[in-house]
Amino acid sequence: MPFGYQGKILVVDLTTSQIRVDEHDEAWYRTYMGGTNFGMYYILKNMPAGADALGADNVLTLMLSVVTGAPFSGQSRMTANAKSPLTGAIGDSQAGGFFPAEMKNAGVDGVVFLGKAEKPVYLWIKDGRVELRDAAHLWGLGAWDTETRLRAELGDSKVEVACCGPAGENLVRTAAIINMRNRAAGRTGLGAVMGAKNLKAVAVRGTSRPTYADSQGIKSVASLGAAEFKINRSMQELGTLGTAGVVLGQEFSGGLPTRNYQSGHFVSAEDISGERLAETILVGRDTCYACVVRCKREVETDDDYQIKRELGGPEYETIATFGSYCEVRDLAAVSKANALCNDYGLDTIGAGATIAWAIECYEDGILTDTYTDGLALRWGDAKAMLVALEAMAFRRGRLGNLLAEGSARAAAQIGPDAQARLITVKGAEAPAHMPQVKRSMGLIYAVNPFGADHQSSEHDTSYEENSGERSLGWLASLGLTRPVPATSLGEEKVEFTLVTQYWTSLMDSLNLCQFDWGATWQLYGPTTVAQVVNAVTGWDTTLRELMDIGARRVNLMKVFNAREGFTREEDKLPPRLHQPLTGGVSNGIRVTEEEIEHAKDLYYRLAGWDVETGNPTAERLEELGIGWAVAS
Repeated sequence: MPFGYQGKILVVDLTTSQIRVDEHDEAWYRTYMGGTNFGMYYILKNMPAGADALGADNVLTLMLSVVTGAPFSGQSRMTANAKSPLTGAIGDSQAGGFFPAEMKNAGVDGVVFLGKAEKPVYLWIKDGRVELRDAAHLWGLGAWDTETRLRAELGDSKVEVACCGPAGENLVRTAAIINMRNRAAGRTGLGAVMGAKNLKAVAVRGTSRPTYADSQGIKSVASLGAAEFKINRSMQELGTLGTAGVVLGQEFSGGLPTRNYQSGHFVSAEDISGERLAETILVGRDTCYACVVRCKREVETDDDYQIKRELGGPEYETIATFGSYCEVRDLAAVSKANALCNDYGLDTIGAGATIAWAIECYEDGILTDTYTDGLALRWGDAKAMLVALEAMAFRRGRLGNLLAEGSARAAAQIGPDAQARLITVKGAEAPAHMPQVKRSMGLIYAVNPFGADHQSSEHDTSYEENSGERSLGWLASLGLTRPVPATSLGEEKVEFTLVTQYWTSLMDSLNLCQFDWGATWQLYGPTTVAQVVNAVTGWDTTLRELMDIGARRVNLMKVFNAREGFTREEDKLPPRLHQPLTGGVSNGIRVTEEEIEHAKDLYYRLAGWDVETGNPTAERLEELGIGWAVAS
């Protein structure tokens, strides 16, 4: 009998409405653990090369892990994978909340969606019983109404729902998958894959909790996290301010992206800070299943914006992309943009950054009134920003259809001047951590398989001499013992990037929250991860074995990209990220193309990849026990 996992993966053929249950042995679960690794196993084996990301051949996976649903902080997360309609590379995104634990208790460890339904459907999973149901009455609804109606229809207020909103239905390439009305698997446009498949939602309800090998051991880990939270100031601040609490720190370091990444200094940073949020419109703190931190924001306003608290409050990335990226200082407007993204099913990073790009193009005369349907897009104009967001979600007019393609595809329609203002990598908009002041972010943005992403390695600021005993001790347990300045991009920083990329990839395979298990915010250290996996499963894993799980994830995603024609040439930053910043303490700072290219050489060698192509070698895949992927 398996411990911690259910031993069942659903494979749903939407074209034929046939559903099968795959049962894998213990060795398979121990090899891949969950999350992206589970997803890549099915995607590489079932999706033909060159598949249309918005076609029936794309394969969408929603995967848990062997530890999902166990009662300790930071485990209730789910990973979505498919070919990205935004980038054409692998798509990858995670979301937390209560949906993942409920899905595990419903009796499955993951779902694979093949084909395309003839008409809108939703998948209903309850205690091992599975069926596809008509969703015509849900089509066109936002996340709020979709969840409300499904709970009423299924007669249970504890049903958890993951869905695409109007943005996904309209095939907006930055569309997200939303659960709990405010938890987003946001990056890489996987909500559009749901929409393209006529898959409106997945609803789950379960009472069949898996058994655990060592329940007392799990309780010990849970107690460790609870005790650490009481004494860990950074975790307490995360609970109090959420990720919005880093706005002012980013501003003070010159790393708050402003005016579409032209500057790292926003004069109105205090107006959009986590502290200002807490003082004004914050009305509550939400949490994920079994987590003590309660870092999710709930905001509410009765003014013109009328924000419902259930649609959530903004994270740091959202505050930056709709705030400083666009030079908008109105925190309520930024929070409204966040609420609209959650209800319509949009990635806040992709949507906000695309609008910031459009504003710059309009201000510079590149995007004319003909493109914007007469809407004047100006820096700092909150109302215009919200109008553009609505147009994007519903593909309204020429502006909506342009923005719905994402900034890189939109710029390709307009010309070189528009492309020169992009902040995209592989077509994915950059998040709000600037490579100019955090050098390893430049490297990870370039080499990461699904484009620029701030959660695919630890950040430079945790690995400086003044980073503090807690962070440096945490990294030392991974063998990283030579801290260097944040502006360094030498051999030691490249090793830091790769090792912590394997770590975060392990987190995204076990579906563990990086806020609880990271070097910056931490309830637990790296050695605890083997302890909790073993307590859940009864295995005897080690940290070294688990780090190989992370390496498998990175390599499997790269194999997919190589199959789709990606090489070292796509592992690059846009020109904007090589230009000197203006204003504030980071004025004049830049990261050069030569620095990134040299770091890439070092990175590929350390990863065991071909330096010329930037892709995994057959020898490296065999070494990791995934040689089968060579012929996939």
